[in-house]
Amino acid sequence: MSSQSSVSSVALNPLAEAANAAIRTDCPAVLEMLSERGKRFFFPAKGILAQGAEAKQKAKTANATIGIATESGQPMHLQCVHQYYQGLTPNEIYEYAPSYGKPELRQAWAKKQREETPSLGQSLTSLPVVTNALTHGLAVVGDLFLDAGEEALSSDLMWENYNLSWETRLGARISTYPFFDTRLTGFNLQAFTQALFSRRGRKLVVALNFPNNPSGYTPTRAEAGAIVNALTAAAEAGSKLVVVCDDAYYGMFFDEQCETESLFGRLAQAHPNLLAIKIDGATKEEFVWGLRVGFVTYGVKGGTKAVYDALEQKTAGMIRAVISNVSMPGQSIVYKALQSPSFRAQQAEKVALLRRRSAATAVECRKSEYADCWDVYPFNSGYFMCLRVKGVTAEAVRQELLETHGVGVIALGQTEVRVAFSCLTEAQIPGVFLAIATAVRALVAKK
Repeated sequence: MSSQSSVSSVALNPLAEAANAAIRTDCPAVLEMLSERGKRFFFPAKGILAQGAEAKQKAKTANATIGIATESGQPMHLQCVHQYYQGLTPNEIYEYAPSYGKPELRQAWAKKQREETPSLGQSLTSLPVVTNALTHGLAVVGDLFLDAGEEALSSDLMWENYNLSWETRLGARISTYPFFDTRLTGFNLQAFTQALFSRRGRKLVVALNFPNNPSGYTPTRAEAGAIVNALTAAAEAGSKLVVVCDDAYYGMFFDEQCETESLFGRLAQAHPNLLAIKIDGATKEEFVWGLRVGFVTYGVKGGTKAVYDALEQKTAGMIRAVISNVSMPGQSIVYKALQSPSFRAQQAEKVALLRRRSAATAVECRKSEYADCWDVYPFNSGYFMCLRVKGVTAEAVRQELLETHGVGVIALGQTEVRVAFSCLTEAQIPGVFLAIATAVRALVAKK
């Protein structure tokens, strides 16, 4: 018997059946999008965490439910640990967080999303569910919506963790289309549309990562509108689309033509055959890479509270099964940062610094004296930009830069070199591109 058949034959828990029934009643297409694993999953509403949460509200005499140790009415802790935390109470540090995430953080992040995505209007979406940052969010979405052998669509310029999580771990297949047009002037809408409609009528997971890693490109407002229209038309034609908006680098826009809203806003109300999933987080937006706090949010036209409750339950159940919950101190810090009256100003200050680095990079990499060494992929946002080196391989350039110049870059594919201007000072930028050009020319001369 195949593993797929074995999965399908497992009897559903009544809580999974109830969640599936809620989705089937109000959004039947969404039920078809779930993987077999996704259909099986549920949150154990009467499990240990749920019973502990209930006791926390009602057990006023004594609470002997949850597996933590207490002392003087608060979580027991060591002073040699506690000395490194300032401004957080023991409860904000040491307690287990709910599998869904801290309720106040979920509400605060939802408010932030609404402020940044006016196209959502008054349309109903799920509350964000807290994940262990964006990698974990992608993994959870893959678990819930991809079976082995099923197809996901991404651009050819994509983060390698898509392959590791969805292909290697889950056995799904990732198909790609060329991200840029042949003249390197912008998003390849024709290739994207052809990729969608060549799979008309099928279930398809579509990954949209803007600002893009590795290229650092965000579509223009016109391109973004065309992407939404193409996806809506494909859904209208019968495709069952799970559109994953990977918004890891949201907010880091350096060009007036950039679309500055997540496409989630329009896609969340585009068509009943299109489930939009926003994966975002504090990692880049709050510059807290090591705290590992991200979010998964769902939206679909016609989505009801019952449907979103069911999707949140399945997501929280998946989190409970794998990591139980996300770091309590990480969530507490992110929540407090969002409440700070200076949060937006401090965030804008850092984005402005990145904008200056991006501008300096744009000037340097496009100098005419480097035309023999590379083509420049368009970039206008995020942390990165990419060069397409000429006459040599990207890996050879990477090695030459390390060994001869002491400069580190990332080699992608045969000819793409990724430069993270986010971690370069403006003073370093000219030297980095001079080193790359010198490396390319030295390698070409050796041929």
